[in-house]
Amino acid sequence: MGVSKTQLFSVSHNELANAAKVLSHPARIAILEYISKQDNCICTDLVDVIGLAQPTISQHLNEIKKIGLLKGTFEGKNLCYCIDRERWAALQNAFNTFFSNINQNCC
Repeated sequence: MGVSKTQLFSVSHNELANAAKVLSHPARIAILEYISKQDNCICTDLVDVIGLAQPTISQHLNEIKKIGLLKGTFEGKNLCYCIDRERWAALQNAFNTFFSNINQNCC
């Protein structure tokens, strides 16, 4: 695979692409969906809910954290997560802006 030359693109292009890459995995969508439906931060094991091994869940949570969608305490085995609503709204706005600015009058 070649170099992606991300430096040629704006910060917003790179940010949106990174978020899309993280959101492109169905396990991450399932994790985010589950966490977003909870009334409080969750401190339970996601293995039973999602059905993947703990190391796999942890890897997916780390990818989601990289784009700032999760907040909470991440120390040792006591992990509690919730959706960072401000970041969620910012990404939602970025995707909405991107999709609403596409010219739909072509061919």
